[in-house]
Amino acid sequence: MDIRYPLAHRTANIAPFHVMELAKRAAALQAAGHPVIHMSIGEPDFTAPAPVVAALERAVRAGHTQYTAAMGLQALRNAIAADYGRRYGLDIAPSRIIVTAGASAALSLACCALVDPGAGVLLTDPGYPCNRHFVAACDGVPQLVPVDPQTRFQMTRTLLEAHWTPATRGALLASPANPTGTSIPFDELGRIIDASRARGGFTMVDEIYLGLSYGDAPRSALAFGDDLIVSNSFSKYFHMTGWRLGWLVVPEALAPVFEKLAQNLYICASTLAQHAALACFHDESLAIYEQRREAFRQRRDYIVPALQDIGLHVPVMPDGAFYVYADCSAHADDSSAFASELLERIYVSVVPGKDFGLHQPQRYLRLSYATAIERLQEAVARLAAYLPQRDRAASAG
Repeated sequence: MDIRYPLAHRTANIAPFHVMELAKRAAALQAAGHPVIHMSIGEPDFTAPAPVVAALERAVRAGHTQYTAAMGLQALRNAIAADYGRRYGLDIAPSRIIVTAGASAALSLACCALVDPGAGVLLTDPGYPCNRHFVAACDGVPQLVPVDPQTRFQMTRTLLEAHWTPATRGALLASPANPTGTSIPFDELGRIIDASRARGGFTMVDEIYLGLSYGDAPRSALAFGDDLIVSNSFSKYFHMTGWRLGWLVVPEALAPVFEKLAQNLYICASTLAQHAALACFHDESLAIYEQRREAFRQRRDYIVPALQDIGLHVPVMPDGAFYVYADCSAHADDSSAFASELLERIYVSVVPGKDFGLHQPQRYLRLSYATAIERLQEAVARLAAYLPQRDRAASAG
């Protein structure tokens, strides 16, 4: 049918999510019987542990299927607040916590509250693509700040000050970050927040991977003041991606504004998921999550040197999440074509840099190690066998 009415202009500012197209092709190859190893989608291979599943079943049987308050179940907000105290030593009032339909809804809600049309928001390049699209969907202007291995692919105070313009309204940071798995050093994070605050700007920090940190004990940006906006989720550390449940921590004075927006935009997050998530904070569940975090760390400690050994240089050791941002320029000058080639030739699915920004995307691949270590070993074996043959053929040609 010929559609004669126009689309909103903002749709042109939102790029396709290329990893989803690669994932569809990988799924098609697997369905055709090919032995695909999936290292593309940022999704834990672990699923919700038994205590959480049991809590979901109890909630279904009890008929907990009606709306909750827009801010979320009070018991869940209390549990999240208590976890900030237990994990990070922070006294966060439950009244500051808004339960959302995943971290995506949380950041969309925050952008709706804070970003006017034409307002600039500083983000790193490379960075998680949806973050800039949350800004664009509110008719804001994503101001991409090129970052590289010298800053661990992260924002610094110097970079923020250099890229701040009269139109800039604030910054949206991620620590640890997708696609690089790197965190902002905590002292530097404080300096960034101070610089934004001095300019009358907001700071939003996406901490969705904070629970999956592998160095020193992680600390939340909330330690730097009550004026920050921080998002988190039950998707990554808690392994509940499809349950679509997350949260925001907002300044106390802004909570009524966020509540009003939540009431109108999505009414509430899934009631069943909220009831089940209460079990995430039980001792039995937390012990399981910590065992799994250690499994992710072991995978990282395997995959990074293994990639280095076969000529896929990892310029910065990731200290969180489950991603490696590898430099493939020794083998190819176009990571997009290279990623397609690896999928079609040796059935290893990875993501090219073009999904994550404009700064040297052709140079990098993102590999997710959110899969069993035996699968990672097989992927490395295939790469180790294929790359020398490919390089010799390219030299001969």
